[in-house]
Amino acid sequence: MSQQRPRIVIAGAGFGGLDTARALRKASADVIVIDRQNHHCFQPLLYQVATAALSPADVAWPIRRILRKQRNATVLMAEVRGIDAANRIVHTDSIDVPYDFLVLATGATHSYFGHEEWAEAAPGLKRIEDATRIRRRILIAFERAELVSDETERRRLLTFVIVGAGATGVEMAGAIAEVARQTLATDFRRIDPKASRIILIEAGPRVMPAFPESLSDYVVRTLARKGVEVMTATRVIGCDLKGVTLEHGRIEAATIIWAAGVVASPAARWLNAEHDGAGRILVRPDLSIPGHPEIFAIGDTAALMGQPAIPGIAPAAKQMGRYVGALIAARLAGKGPPKPFRYRHQGDLATIGRRAAVLKLGRLELKGFTAWLFWCVVHIFFLIEVRDRFVVAFTWLWDYVTFQRGARLITEVPPQDRT
Repeated sequence: MSQQRPRIVIAGAGFGGLDTARALRKASADVIVIDRQNHHCFQPLLYQVATAALSPADVAWPIRRILRKQRNATVLMAEVRGIDAANRIVHTDSIDVPYDFLVLATGATHSYFGHEEWAEAAPGLKRIEDATRIRRRILIAFERAELVSDETERRRLLTFVIVGAGATGVEMAGAIAEVARQTLATDFRRIDPKASRIILIEAGPRVMPAFPESLSDYVVRTLARKGVEVMTATRVIGCDLKGVTLEHGRIEAATIIWAAGVVASPAARWLNAEHDGAGRILVRPDLSIPGHPEIFAIGDTAALMGQPAIPGIAPAAKQMGRYVGALIAARLAGKGPPKPFRYRHQGDLATIGRRAAVLKLGRLELKGFTAWLFWCVVHIFFLIEVRDRFVVAFTWLWDYVTFQRGARLITEVPPQDRT
């Protein structure tokens, strides 16, 4: 990379970071993409990895391969540890990277609302490692239930609790129910997987609060038909490896999955920037950070000042990424800045399992099989690699016909997953 050309550093290779890099493909500048992983993960399908429907390679791709044809892009596998805004340097765990423009697309992680000690007992779902860990715990629970003779312990092993009834929680609950009642139904001799207890807990008054109440009611009815117990207006006050403690009781469970909230990366702390309650940096209308017109925050890292919160979903991050890329390219070309960023909501979509989903697109509301088909097409379309579109489509078709899930592998088992 030439030292004479402007350096644009992008921290994070999620949806927003990659779209920023692509928008700069024709810019006369060096684009440096930094990520602690060597791959980009398609997070909307992580729950299918966690429930053995897809393998990790179906939903993740090497960042270097994605950007291989972009000659002005360089990929660095490193973890950002801090930012020296005065000297325009990004500090990582390996090297220091100078910049002329900096884009923070570092995403979000699980929020345990001040109880970080719950993380070990109740993993969330943000990375491939999270998905494979949850898959391992789910499958081990059935295997250990086959071994034990104590009925109380068997019931605990066959109890699965999902905390949080947003899209991720609902999708996980529906998928685990299908694993227990369809995929594994005839695989064991001493236990009946169909007797598993799947519980979805929500602190708010209803599930899927982003959707109209009629669609939320449909979700509850559909989950009930799948055998999922839905508890609304129920707050979790404790999690451990044996179960969850509620305000009014306790549920003994071997597998707990956290889908109740997220918090932004520590990017605001790196810059000592003003942020909201979720840790997102408050940005100006052009997505720059006040006092630093050369630094931008996008996706789950950013919140627009004085405007309603932008949902933490892939389309929003992609829109922000394209906007910032175009803005930086215009500055480098000596052109005027674009209009202030405006988020265009493309709708809400979630699946509840086989043949069931909900869709809200403007005034259009769909549910059931039609919404499920729409969900399948949308998710296959947004997969990055053409090969994976065919692989995932075929896998879904095969699973639909046979009720099977092909990624049911248990690999190395750490001590905490043996209890």
